[in-house]
Amino acid sequence: MIGGIIGDIVGSIYEDGNMKSKDFPLWGEGCHFTDDTVLTVATADCILKGGRFEDYYYSYTSQFPSCGYGTNFMKWYFTRKFRNQFVPYQSFGNGSAMRVGPVGWGYERMTDVLDKSRDSAICTHNHEEGVRGAQAIATCVFLARKNESKGHIKRFVEEKFSYNLDCSLEDGQKNHKWNATSMQTVPQAITAFLESDNYEDCVRNAIAIGGDSDTLACMAGSIAEAYYGVPSELREKAYTYLPEKIIEVIEKFEFRFGK
Repeated sequence: MIGGIIGDIVGSIYEDGNMKSKDFPLWGEGCHFTDDTVLTVATADCILKGGRFEDYYYSYTSQFPSCGYGTNFMKWYFTRKFRNQFVPYQSFGNGSAMRVGPVGWGYERMTDVLDKSRDSAICTHNHEEGVRGAQAIATCVFLARKNESKGHIKRFVEEKFSYNLDCSLEDGQKNHKWNATSMQTVPQAITAFLESDNYEDCVRNAIAIGGDSDTLACMAGSIAEAYYGVPSELREKAYTYLPEKIIEVIEKFEFRFGK
């Protein structure tokens, strides 16, 4: 899952800048981990220990409260905190897709990947588009780590999830405006992977689309890690931005499920 986390950190400072170029400092001044990282790690911890995804999302938000969570997600959080209720909010945003990467590593059957990615989504993002986006990203991670070709991954996602992946990265750069919906950003993140040459190139592709850069790079980076692996120097650099609690979960997860 470090691939998604690196994408989040690198993209964190470009979110509002509408970056349209791949030529930028990879570790720009002020970059940091955001809610994408926190909730991705929460997903991984749930897979490691068992239990309900919503309990881990609540717990990790409590531990890392100032990481840029969305308004509706925080309403969900405070409803649990003060009313002891988890109330999904019919979101079709990309929050469910940004945190789902570990599901693609944690299970050995496609049916389990689809079921668990749905479970990870519906506790907050119970709109069909929120579920579809999470399932699509988890499926890409699963297929990539199973050494399927990019052509196979593209065809599978198009047929299973009815996403149009024929829009090029260049088209996305020309037409994209800031958008955090699952149906807009999930296909773009997958395209950033499909048109990449290596892990770093994928992250740069995603950020160069512009808009919700940290989440686009988190989703794309999760897939790219499973397909290419992550260079050790990028992993080591990312660790300098992360607290020990998060590093501990990353290493336990990778020890159990592989890098």
